[in-house]
Amino acid sequence: MAFIDWNDTYSVGVTHIDNQHKQLVRIINELHDAMGAGKGKEVMGKVLFELIQYVNTHFKTEEEYMVKFGYSDYDSHRYEHEKLTDEVKRFHEDFKSGNAIVTIQIMNFLRNWLLDHILVKDKKFGKFLNEKGLN
Repeated sequence: MAFIDWNDTYSVGVTHIDNQHKQLVRIINELHDAMGAGKGKEVMGKVLFELIQYVNTHFKTEEEYMVKFGYSDYDSHRYEHEKLTDEVKRFHEDFKSGNAIVTIQIMNFLRNWLLDHILVKDKKFGKFLNEKGLN
């Protein structure tokens, strides 16, 4: 059973961004499944690599849309992206230093970030993009 089941609640109404968010849900579910099987530490390196790639690609996409369409909340939204990027890098450093508890921390952090950032901030941004004709 998935830790997070993708449904329309998570959709921001922009296919490209939704597809990237689905990738984050997949990464979170992969980590959850590995932890349930007692293999969280074994997959952590792969998951952290995917997360670093994800934040670099996804945030670039969103920020390019923000600049292109003149999103007024750009600075605040970009700051949220920087916070997540810093957290992922910190988790990566913790993992490299042998911190075994990092998998639990990442699960909780990612779920909370998903619920707050996507369901609140990205929904607002998605509505803005829809008004600009982007679906």
